[in-house]
Amino acid sequence: MRWGLVLSGLLLCLSPSLGKAEAVDHVSSASTSSELGLWLSAGKDGVFSIEHCGNNGNALCGRLVGMDYDGEMPKDTWGRAECGLWMLTDFVPIEDHKWSGHILDPRSGRVYQAFIWLSEPNVLKLRGYVLGMPLLGKTETWTRYNGGAFGPQCKMPPQPH
Repeated sequence: MRWGLVLSGLLLCLSPSLGKAEAVDHVSSASTSSELGLWLSAGKDGVFSIEHCGNNGNALCGRLVGMDYDGEMPKDTWGRAECGLWMLTDFVPIEDHKWSGHILDPRSGRVYQAFIWLSEPNVLKLRGYVLGMPLLGKTETWTRYNGGAFGPQCKMPPQPH
């Protein structure tokens, strides 16, 4: 399965996958210039919902809500379906439209440091890195998701390449 979204772009040693069964209705937020909303991964094979989280709702978290896969739904290292997994956690603001937090590689179970930021109103950058050194990482470009609704078990409609 190809899935170059979060974690393949994160580090060379990562190999992302997907998870939890549920149908998700798509609500377009294309006119918003916010990190919140639905984001299509760089590989166009996963969609994340980024939303407020934390005790005061002042952090951002992201869960996988749509996937492009064939056959059985991908599972994480613990055997859970990947759809619905919270893979971006505890992102706190560090400057205007730039957030620092953590990202999960569901296949290895490892958690890495990451930044997310808006480079344009509908373009989100994600940089994952190791050893507390952003130079030891890679940046991916995600775009706001404007596709159709997801089917059962987070199945994405076909995406144009």
